[in-house]
Amino acid sequence: MVAVNADECLMTRMQEMSLDYHFTVEQEVGSSTYAFFGFNGTAGVWRIAALEEAGGWKDRTTVEDMDLAVRASLKGWKFLYLSALKVKNELPSTFKAYRYQQHRWSCGPANLFRKMFMEIIRNKKVSLWKKIHVIYSFFFVRKVVAHIVTFVFYCVVLPATVLVPEVEVPKWGAVYIPSIITILNAVGTPRSLHLIIFWILFENVMSLHRTKATFIGLLEAGRVNEWIVTEKLGDVLKMKSAIKAVKKPRFRFGDRLLLLELATGAYLFFCGCYDVAFGKNHYFLYLFLQAFAFFIIGFGHIGTFVPNS
Repeated sequence: MVAVNADECLMTRMQEMSLDYHFTVEQEVGSSTYAFFGFNGTAGVWRIAALEEAGGWKDRTTVEDMDLAVRASLKGWKFLYLSALKVKNELPSTFKAYRYQQHRWSCGPANLFRKMFMEIIRNKKVSLWKKIHVIYSFFFVRKVVAHIVTFVFYCVVLPATVLVPEVEVPKWGAVYIPSIITILNAVGTPRSLHLIIFWILFENVMSLHRTKATFIGLLEAGRVNEWIVTEKLGDVLKMKSAIKAVKKPRFRFGDRLLLLELATGAYLFFCGCYDVAFGKNHYFLYLFLQAFAFFIIGFGHIGTFVPNS
């Protein structure tokens, strides 16, 4: 038996907005300028010569497709993205599965960056400009800094300025520049622009796990090589559910509790209350919204939930 939350479609739209930027900006622009972009494992065609020259598939990280793409690029191979071709794919429907996927997608690139940094520096087959692009733009900014800055600034530092009024963040840094960047990121999905506020709140919550996964990858800590196949709720699961429908599913409230989200939400809510009482910047408008987003996800009220059976 599958219990579906009313906001399952909303979570799917949030995922689509992030993926649309990845395809329409990162990959399409990288292809048009013949710069490097990561090979997408969902649908891609490789020349056998490129595979052999790059050294074949390796299991040293959890992003073997990206690993192969970087090595092939360093051998001088160029990639072409064909946006006109459509391939069916299924997004993870459970938030638990989505968290595992995002852990792998954040931890793997950070760990690959650690392993390949000197290899990219020493490479003699590609130009200095391409080395800078791969190291700085592709890895450092997009795969490391973006996750850490999003969480640390918006969920730690900015709320903390409410408690320490001597520290003042200028509005251009707290509002204007981030707003422009967010709009540019969301412009690839025009049909979902009305959901941009929900997307920002959702992405800030996910930045918590992406930041944690990034540090795990950089430091090669405990879960660095964790590989959990992303569960998809397709026809196979429906068949299994029909078979098990005769059994009453066992529900445990603890299965839905996410303590990190709840703790962060409590911190933001406290900062919001403090700002209402003593603040002058009206940050509480954002802090309460972000706190509720952490609480909603922390209590498991997002996506599809499949109880233990």
